Amino acid sequence: MYICDVYDQELKYYCQRYSNNSNPAFTDQEIMTIYLFAGHCQKYFQIKDIHNFASEYLSSWFPKLPSYQTFNLRLNRLSEAFRVLSGRLISSFTPPDSEKGISLVDSLPVITCAGRNRQAKVAREITSKGYCSTKNQYYYGLKLHALALRREGTIPFPDSLMITPAEDNDLTVFKQVWGDYICETTIFGDKIYSDFEYFNGDKKQKQHIQMFTPVKAVKGQSEQDRQSRKAYNDLFSTAVSKVRQPIESFFNWLNEKTTIQRAQKVRSSKGLLIHMMGKFAIAFIYLIF
Repeated sequence: MYICDVYDQELKYYCQRYSNNSNPAFTDQEIMTIYLFAGHCQKYFQIKDIHNFASEYLSSWFPKLPSYQTFNLRLNRLSEAFRVLSGRLISSFTPPDSEKGISLVDSLPVITCAGRNRQAKVAREITSKGYCSTKNQYYYGLKLHALALRREGTIPFPDSLMITPAEDNDLTVFKQVWGDYICETTIFGDKIYSDFEYFNGDKKQKQHIQMFTPVKAVKGQSEQDRQSRKAYNDLFSTAVSKVRQPIESFFNWLNEKTTIQRAQKVRSSKGLLIHMMGKFAIAFIYLIF
């Protein structure tokens, strides 16, 4: 019922058909409902498994379920609808304990092909080669960037999500996507977001943005200077890391709920977009219930 309401209000404008088959017997609302139900309640994330489940157990609810090939083709056309649905879920159900003045920022690699010498063959127009320092691994794929609101004692809640090719630098993405519109907030990130001149210039004076990151080593700094500030730097870095650690827990939660990081079985660009957008919706559909 929720999907039908949201579809009639907004989603239909992102997947309308301008053809003689503009009103198919098996509707887009039914496809989205099956995908979300099977993923959220049954933990089926492969399209084949979702279709088999619906065919075997939901046939009385969806008597006009098409073949797997048709179901997959129709689903791949709904990535924009899932993107809008995810945005609506996030904006409509923001928890009341979210701290508006404190944000956490980080990124998660989404891997379509792993290995230093491997060559990507899928979705090459939207993916690229990147390096994950946490896993010490080269990979092809995407990056999921999250700017999340801090919540005391639990995982943060995403305020904004962004997908980019794996090669894009996290700091550059932050500047391009969020740098001009966020204000009145303190942000905690890892070392890659360290840019003293950027965050302590106009951003601090006009937008009242503060960015705290673990202390980054200064190139060419003498050993004497490094040792003299070591105790302070270690304490400061530990404090910042403790505050920003929950966003890593958020990514772990998202991956545990949806296996979003593993995209090796995706076979097309449209399939990869459904893998991303659909799994956002699967993860956050729980907010309704």
